[in-house]
Amino acid sequence: MTDGADTLAVACGQPRNKGKAACSPGDLEMGPETFNRFSALIYDTAGIRLGPEKEALVKARIGKRMRALGMSSCRRYLHFVQSDATGGELVEMLDAICTNVTQFFRESEHFELVKQFVREWEAKGQKRFRIWCAAASTGEEPYSLAITLRESLRDASNALILATDLSTKALATARKGVYSQRRMQHVPPVLVERYFTREASDGCWRYAPKDRIRTMVRFARINLSKPPFPLRGPLDMIFCRNVMIYFDDAVRKRLLDELFRLLKPGGYLIVGHAESLSGMLSSFKPVQPSLYIKR
Repeated sequence: MTDGADTLAVACGQPRNKGKAACSPGDLEMGPETFNRFSALIYDTAGIRLGPEKEALVKARIGKRMRALGMSSCRRYLHFVQSDATGGELVEMLDAICTNVTQFFRESEHFELVKQFVREWEAKGQKRFRIWCAAASTGEEPYSLAITLRESLRDASNALILATDLSTKALATARKGVYSQRRMQHVPPVLVERYFTREASDGCWRYAPKDRIRTMVRFARINLSKPPFPLRGPLDMIFCRNVMIYFDDAVRKRLLDELFRLLKPGGYLIVGHAESLSGMLSSFKPVQPSLYIKR
C-alpha cells in the first residue's frame, strides 16, 4: 500500500444510455436458463454464488439497468453486458446486484479492539499504521476506523486506511462523504462535533467528514474474488467483514491466502460475527470469535 494518491484506478467505459422506457412485469421474465447464465457470469467475475432462490432478486435488480437502457428483455440485456468491450456495463450490473449494508461503528466491539491494538503497538515504538477496509461500502466503516485511530493514537500523522469495494456507486458515495442525520445516529455527539461539518440542505442536516479524518482514507475499487491484489504490505490490520458469506470455499481460500500474505506477522484479520474461518484451509490462528492473527 502506498502513501499519497489513490492506490488504484479503474478505467471503465460509460454505459450507453438509450433513454428510459417503461417495462411491464411480463417483459422482465427471466427463466431458469437465462438466470443460470447471469449467475455464472456473476460468479466468474465477482465470486458471488447465487442459487435458484435468488432469481427474483436478480431480475428485480437488473430491471433498473434495463429500464435505464430502454431494454425489455433479460436475455438481450445479458448479451449487451457480455458484448460490451469496455466492461462498463458489467461494472454497472455488479453495482446493481451488490448489497451495501453498513453503518458507523457497526459491531462496535471491533473498534474497541482496534483501539487496544494500536495503543499497544504505539507504546512499543510503532509510528506507521496501515489498515485495509476491504468492503468499505458507502464509507461509514473506513471513516469509523479513521476516527478510532485519531482518538487512540498520540500521533496519527502516519496512519492511513485503504478503503475498497466492488461497487463503484458505493465508492462514489464514500468519496463524497456526505451523510444524513439518520445515518449519523450511531456516532456519539462529541465525535460528530469533533470530526464532522454540519450543514443544512433541503431542510435537512447533512454531515461531511472533516479533513483530519478524510485525508486518512484512500478509496479504490478491488474485486475480492480476483487475487492477487496490487497492494504492498505489510498491513497491521484487515477488516473484511460480512463479505465471505457470499463466497464459496474456493473463492474464500484464495482470498484468505492473499489476506495472509498482506498482513504483517502479528497482524490481525477481523471478520463479521456471522463469519467463521473454522474448517477453512487457512493459516490464520483464532484469537476470539471474528478475530484472527497471523502468527
